[in-house]
Amino acid sequence: MAKFMNNKIAVFTGARAEYGLLYWLLKDIQNDPELVLQLLVSGMHLSPEFGCTFTEIEKDGFFIDEKIEILLSSDSTVGTAKSIGLGVLGFADALSRLSPDVLVILGDRFEALAAAQTAMILRIPVIHLHGGEITEGAYDDAIRHAITKLSYLHATSTEEYRQRVIQLGESPERVRNVGAIGLDHFKRGSFMSLSELSLSLDFKLNSPFFVVTYHPVTLADEVPETSFQELLIALDAFPEYQVILTFPNADDGGRRIIPMLNNYAAKQPKRVLSISSLGQIRYLSAVKYAAAVIGNSSSGIIEAPAFDVPTVNIGMRQKGRLSAKSVLDCEPNHVDIQKTVKVAIDRSYKQLDEIIQNPYGQGDTSQQVIDMIKSMKFTPNKVFYNLNHSNDFKVGE
Repeated sequence: MAKFMNNKIAVFTGARAEYGLLYWLLKDIQNDPELVLQLLVSGMHLSPEFGCTFTEIEKDGFFIDEKIEILLSSDSTVGTAKSIGLGVLGFADALSRLSPDVLVILGDRFEALAAAQTAMILRIPVIHLHGGEITEGAYDDAIRHAITKLSYLHATSTEEYRQRVIQLGESPERVRNVGAIGLDHFKRGSFMSLSELSLSLDFKLNSPFFVVTYHPVTLADEVPETSFQELLIALDAFPEYQVILTFPNADDGGRRIIPMLNNYAAKQPKRVLSISSLGQIRYLSAVKYAAAVIGNSSSGIIEAPAFDVPTVNIGMRQKGRLSAKSVLDCEPNHVDIQKTVKVAIDRSYKQLDEIIQNPYGQGDTSQQVIDMIKSMKFTPNKVFYNLNHSNDFKVGE
């Protein structure tokens, strides 16, 4: 039997970046008199090593319904695989207790995979945000497509990604291009001034600066320590620029980068700041005033172009993702990184007054997602959509 009332909305978050993207959706669900927000928090949020960022969620006024501990103090593929298993056990209990009408999952993290497969078995429909994207350098790519097949509704960030989700066998009426949800901050959020940001960080930003985030590349021949060391060598070529270094995520290899990051900052305390987590407002405020965003984070692809701030995208991790003209790709060696940073800060990648077009939408995604949830009529026997036999749908329907 179809469900016509979908008022208990569970939302999963397992990492700082993902929570920042979901912020306005959480607020809108929380403030909607027809809906009940249920918040599941897991992964890096609960780890002291990565800043215990669940406290930031609580400071933002959200009640955490379930905390699911899954993260091992490990830096290996075996540790990651075991964390997925722990996640399935924990999410089974949590989702059984909450009994939500729908579970919202964003992206491609291994924690999200554990939540999605558990919800599917429990016949809880999943709405998946940011499906259909390609990141060939990380196992996140396969995880993202797996979550697509475990999900019932799909809110993609571009029309090309919508078509890819349909190519994966999802029926067009259950797939909508809503844009990138993180861009809602640009229409609805407020940002710190440069002086407020400096005060909040207890770090005087008195020179042009870079925002740097480098994550492990889990499916390519990029040894994290080697590539990160090449990045640090390249940064040394720009001594007149300050650097804000944020921690990597909890993928295997990430913990090996953290001591390198901290040591680099300790040697140059007035020039370099290392921080486990900026939080969404401080992060976006930093990006707004940065000379460039450097590393291999998706935020450099999706959010930075909205500020007309160039991105130096290093290596294979984001290969395949749609990107604006301001996203400059380079190899993970200091010579190419240095050369590309120079192009970025000179702004020689664009004409003088050229406005860079961001392919990820206009910043009005949250309400579209809520409308999808409210109109959902869930039937668990999802039918595979075969492109070879059904080509009569139109783009955008």
